[in-house]
Amino acid sequence: MRSVLLAAGFLALTSALQCDIQNAIERIDCLPERNSNEQRCHERGCCWKTRQDGDPHVNFPYCFYPRDYSGYVISNQTQDRHGATVYLQRQQPSHSAQDIGVLRVEVRSYSNQIVRIRIVDPHNQRWEPPYPAIPPPSSRIDSPIFDFEITQDSRLEVRRFDGDQGDNHKVKLVSLNLGTMIYTDRFIQVTSLLPSNVVYGLGEHHGSLRRSMDYSRFTFYNEDQPPVENKRLYGTQPFYINLESDGRANGMWLLNSNAMDILLQPAPAITYRPTGGVLDFFIFAGPSPADVVKQYQDIVGRPKMIPYWSLGFHLCRYGYKSTEDTRRTLQRNLDAGVRIDVQWNDIDYMDKFNGFTLDPENYSDLGKLADELHKDGRHYVMIVDPAVSGSETPGSYPPYDRGLEQNVFVKTAKGRIVEGRVWNLGTSVFPDFTHPNATIYWTELFRDFHKRVAYDGAWIDMNEPSNGIDGHNDDNSCRSDQDMPYVPGDVYLHKRTICTSDVHHLSSHYNVHNLYAYAEAISTYKALTAVAPNKRPFIISRSTFSGQGFYSGHWTGDIYSNWGNLKDSISGILDFSFYGIPMVGADICGFLQDTTTELCARWQALGAFYPFSRNHNNIQAKDQDPAALGETVLKPTRNAFYWRYKLLPYLYTLFYGAHMDGETVARPLFFEYPEDPKTYDNDRQFMWGRALMVVPALFENQKIITGYFPKGIWYDLQNRTGTVDATSGGKYVDLPADMDYIHFFMKGGNAVFFQEPGNTTTDSRKSPFGLYVFLDDGVASGRVFLDDGESIDSITSGEFDVVHAMATKDILVVSNRSQMKSFYNLDEVHVYGIKSQPKEIFIDRAEFIDFVYDEQRQLLTMNNLNHDMTLMTVSFVY
Repeated sequence: MRSVLLAAGFLALTSALQCDIQNAIERIDCLPERNSNEQRCHERGCCWKTRQDGDPHVNFPYCFYPRDYSGYVISNQTQDRHGATVYLQRQQPSHSAQDIGVLRVEVRSYSNQIVRIRIVDPHNQRWEPPYPAIPPPSSRIDSPIFDFEITQDSRLEVRRFDGDQGDNHKVKLVSLNLGTMIYTDRFIQVTSLLPSNVVYGLGEHHGSLRRSMDYSRFTFYNEDQPPVENKRLYGTQPFYINLESDGRANGMWLLNSNAMDILLQPAPAITYRPTGGVLDFFIFAGPSPADVVKQYQDIVGRPKMIPYWSLGFHLCRYGYKSTEDTRRTLQRNLDAGVRIDVQWNDIDYMDKFNGFTLDPENYSDLGKLADELHKDGRHYVMIVDPAVSGSETPGSYPPYDRGLEQNVFVKTAKGRIVEGRVWNLGTSVFPDFTHPNATIYWTELFRDFHKRVAYDGAWIDMNEPSNGIDGHNDDNSCRSDQDMPYVPGDVYLHKRTICTSDVHHLSSHYNVHNLYAYAEAISTYKALTAVAPNKRPFIISRSTFSGQGFYSGHWTGDIYSNWGNLKDSISGILDFSFYGIPMVGADICGFLQDTTTELCARWQALGAFYPFSRNHNNIQAKDQDPAALGETVLKPTRNAFYWRYKLLPYLYTLFYGAHMDGETVARPLFFEYPEDPKTYDNDRQFMWGRALMVVPALFENQKIITGYFPKGIWYDLQNRTGTVDATSGGKYVDLPADMDYIHFFMKGGNAVFFQEPGNTTTDSRKSPFGLYVFLDDGVASGRVFLDDGESIDSITSGEFDVVHAMATKDILVVSNRSQMKSFYNLDEVHVYGIKSQPKEIFIDRAEFIDFVYDEQRQLLTMNNLNHDMTLMTVSFVY
């Protein structure tokens, strides 16, 4: 570890404040409160300047720190080869609340690419999240690509060495202003300069993929809120990716579960405002965007493998009237040629909307439907809300009775069980998933219900936790936000949830609110493994916290059926790829309001390329399953899902890469082309891995799609518009916006395995494999991951294989990981980019006759190979 620690001396206070900060975008807010004014600003020792006519920015702070402000100064420091410990002393009061007079700053190398910075109160234990479980530092830190320094003006800087220039070229990744930091019991503020103004992440927030730096505020306090811009939403993911001017990248994550605001300003700078806990930062030095995401997952955990069947098409709605209505809707889509793997039910199946019950009149035979699905090679998923009824007759409702016995419900500050209102007809009570008995309780409920309905996965909803009333039946029992020095988002914290003063086993709801869904996901995962040992749990959660991808996937919530939400759904799925939650999708055709035939046709086509692909809508909306809307929707559905199912081996292999190496599944263009600025704002296209790019139609009455093709050669697998040659540089291409299909292109240089699709993933997995080879400059490569698709231990037990394909214009080699006899056959190969017809083709030195060459498409096809994938060598003779 190379580090330079320069002692920061005391800066004497002067009577004349240094307020001559000419550029307003460099101001750091000194009075982040409602109703700030000049008098209160000066009382804090800060500068006051209002907006002048002609100022381009309207949101900059009027009250800001002078250049010579020193709230905290360095009093002592020590260092070793892996970091340093610095003590800060409060020099002048912040007048925000009761300042913590002494702070300890711990700077530690966590790996060769990761730095951890903790700023804590050395004299008092403060709340810190128990999950995700943070691993210990790497035992091998021998060639770090960063150093750090504390400057004379009390800035803590982390710098990356770039390229071969070493010490001669360093980029400041982080520059934390310790002098202007506020650190009190229930309000913290610290600002850091950023290398550039290209920032992604900071979810969950609805809108464009790239975050605005124009004094944008992002509030983190999980809330049941239909996705609209500038509102807090279901999840807390305080992690960003910062793309630098040369295409290199860095990132930072704050491990803090308290309510907070994060602000971006055009300096460029970022300001953190948590309302409790500690500052615990992890800085990721990259240097590529993909490296940053991998490093982030080295800390929070990588996602577990998903079951293969979950990659099929899922059908759901809130509003099926009965088991028979559910069955009828499924069948009309199957009859119309729609591939469906998973049928879901919303809360309609419950008796009086009580969890773990069945409506005895309309859904008494739901278990029979699940059995029918299994017989046909399909699967079944049900919704489970955390809150259970607290108003049933004692002894009549086990979820409540057992909860009382296990003492697992959240309590008020006075020790009573919290009573709110969710879907239950009476009161609702909330399991405390941080309680030691919670998983035992939850597992009992799941196991007993599975005896009635053999479900295959769990949809955990309303877990912010959502509450139909603000706080309790008695609002006066809630801790008032009025005694908080700062309220994130200026919205009271018990809105649509329980009170901050309510008590969990681990801490108050004030501290654990944002962790509620994560804790529930842990208990649900363990419950499902108990119900079906050695089968991979499938869990989709609405609310999330950092690292939750280890246990669950996510859908983007109660979006509207409109064109704006269709477009923004791409940003939503890409955001969660950053956060290590690759199993993500949006409700196809929208959830709230009625869709239209055109909108749903476009959405079904796009949704075929969501990692998690489900059509779902609200009880108040009309039917929007593809068959209900007719042939205009059915045509693009059949076409797009034909290709999805055909390419599932490739998609499944991407999930293997996510599990093993922290790779993204769906990814933005800039991940593959970080040196191309034209990709930075592109959230209308996306990629599956590095091989497939989706170019959808996203606007009403759209006739032309202007797609951007980064540098390379792009093959049109559907043969709709032909190959796009962008080998001399990225370019825009106008494509016809036909209603019957969606454009996607395959990037040269990749080899992609496929299987001809059956009606389900179960059927498709029985098909022999094929291989697409897309040459770029005469080469291509790829792999496919093979296992049984459901065993939780297939990788750890070695019951899997990875088959690789390496190709040039002269030779193709297919070989498996173990060189052992493969049980999978390769039946056909399609090689794109062959510029002239071979005279002969030899397979394993034997001449092969059965091939076809398409000169116009430069496509060579070989069929009826029937060759196992242990080792195969194909030679092309020209």
